[in-house]
Amino acid sequence: MTEAPAKTNRLSKIKAAYRNSMLVQLFSYMGPAVIVSIAYMDPGNYGTDIQGGAAYNYNLLWVVWLASGMAMLLQYLSGKLGIATGQSLPEILREKFKKKIFIIPYWLAAEGAAAATDLAEYLGTVIALNLLFGVPMIYASIFGAFDVILILTLTTRKFRIIEQMFMLFVSVIGIGFFYELFITKPDLPSIAYHSVMPMLENGGALMVAVGIIGATVMPHALFVHTSLAAKKVHDKSLSEKRRARKFHLYECILLLTTAGVINAAIMIVSASAFHPHNSGVSSISEAYKILVPLFGIGAGVIFLVTLLASGISSSVVGTIAGQSIYEGLLGKKTNVWFRRFITRFVNVVPTTIAVLLGIDPLNILVYSQVILSLLIPLPMIPLVLLSRNKKLMGEFVNRKITNIVAYAIVGLILGFNSYLLLTTFVPNLTPT
Repeated sequence: MTEAPAKTNRLSKIKAAYRNSMLVQLFSYMGPAVIVSIAYMDPGNYGTDIQGGAAYNYNLLWVVWLASGMAMLLQYLSGKLGIATGQSLPEILREKFKKKIFIIPYWLAAEGAAAATDLAEYLGTVIALNLLFGVPMIYASIFGAFDVILILTLTTRKFRIIEQMFMLFVSVIGIGFFYELFITKPDLPSIAYHSVMPMLENGGALMVAVGIIGATVMPHALFVHTSLAAKKVHDKSLSEKRRARKFHLYECILLLTTAGVINAAIMIVSASAFHPHNSGVSSISEAYKILVPLFGIGAGVIFLVTLLASGISSSVVGTIAGQSIYEGLLGKKTNVWFRRFITRFVNVVPTTIAVLLGIDPLNILVYSQVILSLLIPLPMIPLVLLSRNKKLMGEFVNRKITNIVAYAIVGLILGFNSYLLLTTFVPNLTPT
């Protein structure tokens, strides 16, 4: 008679222990860093990593690790700000600015950053559709706009479904590139050496290095991470916020390290496959066309599947970020259908015109990267200043060493981006 209750009691204890285990709690929290990790492996990263690997072999791997490390700290500060305050960065800035004369210009600039970022993601989707299914570019540029259907389908349910979908996207990209690493057989000693040995052999390498950093530290990811983390602690107690901050740290280390490894894998595959015989490869389309004869159709298809997953997931991040920026800075709700229509309209029109005129739409990316270089200070500088504010952050305020490292990162990124802008607008400074 007592066996059944005893068995039930043991099962209850096992279930309770399972629910309270660190890994289960971490998995339950995971989501914000999963979503922003896509910024490390979006189509913009594909372009810069492919170019860097093909032209300079493994020499710029250290830049990938540096960019990933800098982005990781900034994303950690972004999420921590959301946990400490329960607000997104745009909401906090709206309260700080107070007057519309300051809010509106900042909002327009932030929306410009989100739109410029989304342009790269959209082009990634268009190229993947064109190469994977043979869809003509003009039709792919139109079909690519319909990822809105996916986004709206996801957002009609619990947000947790979006987070879980991103775990799938990251897994697809990661598994795909580890397969590519296996078949391209990279030089492991060279990878280890160039991961820790800084090297910039000429001005061209410096330009690619700037592009790698610019493609990894993204304005929209810094904006949206605060919003995603704040939602996790909405109406939660201080003790629950402390627990969330701990899991936020673990999640950032785990997911963003994984994303950094995938980012590095893109460059390693490019170096192994294209250098030195095809060192002139500078675009995703070229990479695919050369990859297939060298390693077979399977390698090419997997490459394009990862690109499609990257483009679609990155577009979702862009939409969520744009929504957060709009609602946070203006204090108004917006319909997701309207939001997506405006974002896609801004990107579809110039891309379609470029295709009709016979212009490679990837050339548009040059201008989008310049825009992002101009606008990265918008979230980055306020983020570092706010996260060191004891009155705002309370016990979650940055430590002194964290502030020092954050200041160094801000200075380095601003220096690299200033160089990019100078060489873009002053032709005589362009390196050869």
